[in-house]
Amino acid sequence: MSTNIQITGTEFNYYHICKRKLWLFSHDIEMEQESDNVLLGKLIHENSYQRKKKEILIDGVIKIDFMDDEAVHEVKKSNKMEDSHVGQLLYYIYCLKQKGVDIRKGIINYPKQRRKTELELTPEKEDEIRETIKKIKEIENLEQPPELLNSKICKKCGYEEFCYS
Repeated sequence: MSTNIQITGTEFNYYHICKRKLWLFSHDIEMEQESDNVLLGKLIHENSYQRKKKEILIDGVIKIDFMDDEAVHEVKKSNKMEDSHVGQLLYYIYCLKQKGVDIRKGIINYPKQRRKTELELTPEKEDEIRETIKKIKEIENLEQPPELLNSKICKKCGYEEFCYS
């Protein structure tokens, strides 16, 4: 049942946010590391849940924030992009299942907001993940990046300068 993981959690997350961002990232155009939002998210991650073993690397491709006996946990700055967080966490659980780890529950922790979202990997969600993996590969294989999203979220994106210059 063991399989090699080829898509990162970041790619899965970006698929749900912006297809252009996914394409740029997959073509080694990385601009997020200078983003204030990304830096703030890293600080929140580093300073939250300090007693937990964090950043569990699987196949050198996905990095799970932390796990316990019952759930896979992801730490996020805010719930503004919750759909992408849900997709990313379900993908992590799916990858673990492919590796023979039987954890179906996930928890997205929003420490700054003092809230969490619980979810479960269902057979329907597994089908969605497999379909999303196919779509991610299709986008990454495009010759040119997809069209601009041109949304209000673009103003806070690390790729804004690239897309709008």
